[in-house]
Amino acid sequence: DPPAVHFKPELSAQRVLDSLRENNRTTRDISLYFHLPFCRSLCWYCGCSTVITRNQSQSAVYLRYLAKEMAIVSRLTNPRRKVTQIHLGGGTPSFLLPDEIRQLGRMVRENFQVAPDAESGVEVDPRRFTREHVEALREAGHNRMSIGVQDIDPQVQAAINRIQPFELSQQAAAWARACGFQSISIDLIYGLPHQTVDSFAHTLDRILTLQPDRLALFSYAHVPWIKPAQKLLKPEAMPSPETKFAIFKLAVEKLTDEGYAYIGMDHFAKRGDELEVAQREGKLQRNFQGYSTRAGADIHAFGMTSISQTPDIYWQNEKLLKPYYDRLDAGELPVACGYVLNPDDQVRRETIMRLMCDMKLDYPAMSRSLGIDFPDYFAQELAGLTNLAQDGLVEINGHGMKVTPSGRLLIRNIAMCFDPHVAAQAGAPREGVYSRTI
Repeated sequence: DPPAVHFKPELSAQRVLDSLRENNRTTRDISLYFHLPFCRSLCWYCGCSTVITRNQSQSAVYLRYLAKEMAIVSRLTNPRRKVTQIHLGGGTPSFLLPDEIRQLGRMVRENFQVAPDAESGVEVDPRRFTREHVEALREAGHNRMSIGVQDIDPQVQAAINRIQPFELSQQAAAWARACGFQSISIDLIYGLPHQTVDSFAHTLDRILTLQPDRLALFSYAHVPWIKPAQKLLKPEAMPSPETKFAIFKLAVEKLTDEGYAYIGMDHFAKRGDELEVAQREGKLQRNFQGYSTRAGADIHAFGMTSISQTPDIYWQNEKLLKPYYDRLDAGELPVACGYVLNPDDQVRRETIMRLMCDMKLDYPAMSRSLGIDFPDYFAQELAGLTNLAQDGLVEINGHGMKVTPSGRLLIRNIAMCFDPHVAAQAGAPREGVYSRTI
């Protein structure tokens, strides 16, 4: 997927409406995403689009506007299309009151045909979370929960302004299991202030006592020019790129030793989990929402800053609350910017996705699926893989390439070889490029 920084503001709401109408001649599945931006306090590492407020009434207002946006999109949606995936992200979806969570669940079902076996996930913050929230989420149809933890070390928590005793995460997982959630995932971040290999090993040991079905291990991205709060993190407390890499390597080894499959670049799943089975069978997908087992679903995203996707176009909503509300009050889709994919973009998207999901590229199979001569089309890029092969990150033969175990830790760098948006970095020394993405 092209990075959102490459989206263009000249993409009009009318162009998106035309795309929706054209696209809805199909009966392809739909994935719904809801961006619920409110948080009661700001975590200083955060790179998400959030609205920091203690004013609970904001969530009721926001729900009214989500209803307006859903009404516009659902009128254009082929009623035979099934919703196979729903995700509530943020911000903090659990900022909503339990009754508001139920209300959002009803709104979804009033506007769309939800498949009986839909995968419905929600991100929660255990710090301000009750059993009533969990019961409301189950009543609204959610069956997968991602618990935001990041790190359990008290020194790390103090440095990132997120004090969260381990017992709160433990309680959230217990409630989710008691209320019948099928899958519990834990989100962790490496590269935060004061983290060491030893401290993160302790965090992993404690988290594994919760026996999560999945873990997500995200790399902290330091972008203070975009997220000014990150300037509050003390540079001298940050782990070096070498330490950060060592933390990630330790995590991969520890989790795989504990029986988790390493999925793609940042996820781990128990053997037999849908993600693990999909990767084993070559059916894993990746999009703006991360790794998924629901192939071929278009993403209809709602709320400020949310990103939607159809086969030929991406669009992002207004990034601030007032413009988002104003556009909907005017009866318009709140489109701020977007990107129309040309045929080359589509070829590269599929190539990068297969590489990040399968950790290999089969040139004859790619030629067949894309309708091109793959080695000829990507001759320049494939020639550039020689350096990566010399570094032991990939293995190349006459009919394909395969990422080595060492290479998996740097899969972003390998995928960059096929991405024209980062081609400008190709001239940089290899060590420099590696350390920037670790």
